[in-house]
Amino acid sequence: MGQDLRNWNIEDEGYWSSTGKAIATRNLWISIPSLLCGFAVWLYWGIITVQMINLGFGFEKSELFTLAAIAGLTGATLRIPSTFFIRIAGGRNTIFFTTALLMIPAVGAGFALQNPDTPLWQFQILAFLSGIGGGNFSSSMSNISFFYPKKVQGYALGMNAGLGNFGVTTMQILIPLVMTFGLFGGESRTLVNTSGTLIGKIPAGTETYIHNAGFVWLLFLVPLAFLGWFGMNNIRDEHVSPDIPNPVGAFATISGMLFIGFITAAFGLWLLLPATVGGSGFMVSKWIVLPIVIALTVLGLKMIPGAVGQNLSRQYRIFGNKHTWAMTVIYTMTFGSFIGYSAALALTIKVVFGFQHVEVDGLLTHDTVNPNGPSALMFAWMGPFIGALIRPIGGMMADKLGGARVTQWISIVMVASALGVAYFIQQAYASATPEQYFYPFLGLFLILFAATGIGNGSTFRTIAVVFDKEQAGPALGWTAAVAAYGAFIIPKVFGEQLKAGSPEYALYGFAVFYAVCIAINWWFYLRPGAYVKNP
Repeated sequence: MGQDLRNWNIEDEGYWSSTGKAIATRNLWISIPSLLCGFAVWLYWGIITVQMINLGFGFEKSELFTLAAIAGLTGATLRIPSTFFIRIAGGRNTIFFTTALLMIPAVGAGFALQNPDTPLWQFQILAFLSGIGGGNFSSSMSNISFFYPKKVQGYALGMNAGLGNFGVTTMQILIPLVMTFGLFGGESRTLVNTSGTLIGKIPAGTETYIHNAGFVWLLFLVPLAFLGWFGMNNIRDEHVSPDIPNPVGAFATISGMLFIGFITAAFGLWLLLPATVGGSGFMVSKWIVLPIVIALTVLGLKMIPGAVGQNLSRQYRIFGNKHTWAMTVIYTMTFGSFIGYSAALALTIKVVFGFQHVEVDGLLTHDTVNPNGPSALMFAWMGPFIGALIRPIGGMMADKLGGARVTQWISIVMVASALGVAYFIQQAYASATPEQYFYPFLGLFLILFAATGIGNGSTFRTIAVVFDKEQAGPALGWTAAVAAYGAFIIPKVFGEQLKAGSPEYALYGFAVFYAVCIAINWWFYLRPGAYVKNP
């Protein structure tokens, strides 16, 4: 365990059965919980901000929405350098180091949440650093793709991504529970609004320990760092990681590449955010800023001198492959939707169903607390749970039926579900009793999550088939990087449309995008004469 692997010939059935399978399985089962913690630390602001509202932290709702948006944009941007870590730094080195880095935002959040007077900018910095967890997905998926033969790529990638995605659900269940008792000591704070956990509501006036939301992840990250170092492997063959430096050099390379991603993400956030929350005040459109951030990150990495830059030039060949761009759009539909809805669902439930929408002096208002509103913390975990649980099934279905065919089926379901959610959210946001629309809204949202989960598995099967063994890993990482901007786009769009009083428009826009993806998937992989038939 822990040694470098050479002559890793897993497409040879005899080698796979006698040697490869056991090693691949060990690496997969260390990778999965490490990725799970990455998702948890990346996206826990969606839950923490709900509890900050319940505790009466002195921030506007719009200011709290920026925390999830900052983490979302940074995590997506860091996936771009993370896409290329495995060839440059090695799988074992990468997973160990990036998992250990998660301790920084986790500890920081624990300390910041202990102090009710912590300023917004400190929370924004911590959300910014939480993006490390989002970046880890691309390096993790790229790494696991090299350990398994093509015949089981759908299963292997589905397990790593699907159970890794459980970090969202784990976080949404675990954080509300650990906030109910003094696990790490420290002073409690008193709820001013009703809160909740998986098992029920918690009334106002109850003591809570919100700082546990950060500290609890150390219980997992410390042992996982040891497991990654002593239990995982670098593959030193030509198509994976042939020329990696010693571990310290690998860690320095990873840090430098992450730094470039942090700089470009910070520039994008500065352009996007209003001056009141630390931005430039220019409020440049997100549809302009995101391509700029992506392009600057790719160019910035390319300008690294020496062997790293030369190595990237080789991996950048994926950008000349038309399938890279088709699969980037299609995977944005599936994973971008999953991660974006995961980030936005809790706060959306709180804002839409936790308040009554009543006319005052001829104007529809949205700030009267709804005593019959559902607890966001009781229900928000369900969607990510279903989407993550079903993802390996999507991979196995695609192994048997073909990835493009499965993707096409779930895309149609996503269009219909998004339109249904739009209808019920429109009704609720104009009602004094929005809770009457909650269960139809939730049911359709859960169907939408299930479709994204199946599609996440099926699209990765397609990528594994249409790319050669050297390009498949970087292509997986790149598509995941772009799709992860859903964690920024979807909460941002929801926040904008809620403020405008028309949240249903967000879902209409997403449905139109899904329809475009149906056409792209058909043209590339299902039509007569497709480039690759139902991969």
